[in-house]
Amino acid sequence: MAGPAGDWPEAAAATSARSALGGYRAYARRWVFLLVISLLSCSNATLWLSFAPVADTIAQHFLLSTEQINWLSLVYLVVSIPSGVVAIWVLDSVGLRWATTLGAFLNFSGSVIRSMPCMAIGTQDPFVFLLGGQSLCALAQTLVIFSPAKLATLWFPEHQRATANMIGTMSNPLGILAANLLSPILVKTEKDIPLMLGTYILPAGLAFLLATACLWESVPPTPPSVGAAQSTSLSFLAGLKLLARNKAYIVLAVCFGGGIGIFSSFSALLEQILCVNGYSSEFAGLCGALFIAFGVLGAVALGLYVDRTKHFTEAIKIGLCLTSLACVAFAVVSQLQGQTVALAAICSLLGFFGFSVAPVAMELAVECSFPVGEGAAAGLVFVLGQAEGVLLMVLLTALTVRHAEPSVSTCPDGQGPLDWKGEGTSQEVHPTQPWSLPSTGLFLGNLRCPGGRVQSAHCGGEVGWGGPEGSRQNLERSLAGAALMGAHL
Repeated sequence: MAGPAGDWPEAAAATSARSALGGYRAYARRWVFLLVISLLSCSNATLWLSFAPVADTIAQHFLLSTEQINWLSLVYLVVSIPSGVVAIWVLDSVGLRWATTLGAFLNFSGSVIRSMPCMAIGTQDPFVFLLGGQSLCALAQTLVIFSPAKLATLWFPEHQRATANMIGTMSNPLGILAANLLSPILVKTEKDIPLMLGTYILPAGLAFLLATACLWESVPPTPPSVGAAQSTSLSFLAGLKLLARNKAYIVLAVCFGGGIGIFSSFSALLEQILCVNGYSSEFAGLCGALFIAFGVLGAVALGLYVDRTKHFTEAIKIGLCLTSLACVAFAVVSQLQGQTVALAAICSLLGFFGFSVAPVAMELAVECSFPVGEGAAAGLVFVLGQAEGVLLMVLLTALTVRHAEPSVSTCPDGQGPLDWKGEGTSQEVHPTQPWSLPSTGLFLGNLRCPGGRVQSAHCGGEVGWGGPEGSRQNLERSLAGAALMGAHL
């Protein structure tokens, strides 16, 4: 790993000199390694959210409750925090090759197991197979998401590391986008469910085949750069202690982790936010697609820029500032009616500035945490982001109040609107009133309510307010909404 930004010219000169003497070498098979990790990450993301767009049909076909459908996505969020710590140890102790192969095996096995209720006739409890398969895929997720930063450091020269990290990291949101587009196309009726499950097995199987046959070693025989040559193998606990005392890393982890939580909430709650002022679910879907598509474009542009200039810190600061401005613009414009063009543009800018920071932040986390292993440096940022996402949902639940006003709401089933405004709110319990967050700009999750309906964070008169049971159910539902997010970093 290279030193501070001021040492980059010297490091580049040293790299060029040693490369001329044969001391450094970039192997062509590094691109095969990147292809495997990118395909695996994309496949894992499609498996995560493949049920969410067709949840009604899945619930009807397998006779599942709405809570069970929620858990098929929520399990990823629950598993990622404890398994993330184990994944960090596996990456830095066992090695990148075996970690990737293990992740590909878990991902493929999970995709097959969740398809078994359609293969075996007379399955007594299909939910066991569905949740079991999703759990294995969730275990693979942390191994997959932590890998791009380590791969870029060990296999790619200095001028390609940010680009390689960008390609590996952005494969995940591309998979999320693919799942949201592909599942509704594949599943028109209940008879199409086996086709959907089988389709998602193919990329998972291909990723496992390539990982088994094409990955030969965790590190190249000759390092490609100064950073790779100085890569360390500190013990797991020693690395954690160093990170705990690294102020720059802590600041980056908290800020970027908070960004992960905010973007998770945005993706999960977008439809609930827009339907209040008369925007259709189709338009909300378009905004979500623009959010991801422009985010990938922004990541490509910023990755190439950082590879050339090495301005990691400047890119992070400017990117987060512009992202904050886009968030403020969305909070204001989303409260107005008939602003489709402006909202589409703001969602595009929010993705462009916000998503583009992700691979650069992962790369910077590795840079500023030397000599800690790359898996620990990148992995803890993700784990902290997941924890902050859960904390955000808990806080949103604590801030909820009842609110009902006449409006042009297009929220499903003719229910009243959710509103950000705190004026005129009342905490008196009325079963037909929706939930709202006073002056927060975010809503509780996009949840599946009894009968297969998509509603806001209450299900008719089912959930009470003020009692322990009502609070517990609200918290469970808000966490489920987080698991149904459109994007995960």
